[in-house]
Amino acid sequence: MSDLLVLDRGRMAADFPHRPFPIRHGLSDHPLFSLTRIVELARRMDRDRIEYSSGKLAVDQDPDAIPEIELTAEETIRRIEEAGAWMVIKNVEADPEYRAVLEAVLAEARAAAGLDDGAMADIRGFLFVSSAGSTTPFHVDAEHNLFVQIHGDKAMHIFDNEDRSLVSEQDMEITPSKHRNQRYRPEFEDRARVFEMTEGDGVFLPYMWPHWVATGGRYCISLAITWKSPEVERLNKIRFMNGFLRQVGMPQAGPATHPALDKVKVLAFDAAHALIDPLRKSERARRVIRQLLFGRKANYYYKA
Repeated sequence: MSDLLVLDRGRMAADFPHRPFPIRHGLSDHPLFSLTRIVELARRMDRDRIEYSSGKLAVDQDPDAIPEIELTAEETIRRIEEAGAWMVIKNVEADPEYRAVLEAVLAEARAAAGLDDGAMADIRGFLFVSSAGSTTPFHVDAEHNLFVQIHGDKAMHIFDNEDRSLVSEQDMEITPSKHRNQRYRPEFEDRARVFEMTEGDGVFLPYMWPHWVATGGRYCISLAITWKSPEVERLNKIRFMNGFLRQVGMPQAGPATHPALDKVKVLAFDAAHALIDPLRKSERARRVIRQLLFGRKANYYYKA
């Protein structure tokens, strides 16, 4: 195994891909993850691939009351030690150099898990740059995630995704008009498993496990290396259609409640995706399509 990823094979056999567990990695000194190179990356990325705001947020942050910062994305990265900011650069796999790193890491993960190439589809990278004392509020992510801490100290509080008293099936529905932040109550914390990370540490975060994140006393750079299994892709199609149908006044039961109807939803998603996806090549087109189909809130990340 190379220095990119260090996985405990026993833990992989016991927990992957159903439960979170700690990992180690060798990306902390990689030149692509210096602040200078991240500024260059932000300059090349489309604006809808960059989301940023103040990092001074509550764990149960109201998405309609997130404080903004009066800096450009590039200025925010350059001044991250003093900006009091949180930022994510999405879809870094669009850059060939970053794509190569993602694929190399996941090749090692596949080998450790004994998986074939088709087991990890829709590979994506999300690069986080956060000031000290920042919070990423309580939320869920619709993919599997090898999360690696590259600079600084960070704590990820992870909760069981089968506990529907934390996040309901309705709240797991997927729609661009709905902010990712979930409702959180302080008593939830008794059920958290906290992963403390510094340079070289990381965690495997399974599909739809609720979590929130806090940075320590230094600015942080972190990378989420994500993928979807065939089953995750199927569940996401159902949850996307459920979110869309709820928006038009036709709420649906969750996946596996009506298997035959689930198949219809998957077919409908695939048909709609085949029509719309070729139109989404430019940032302007994506922005217009999101607003037409899902309303103004679907473009919330342009606020900063």
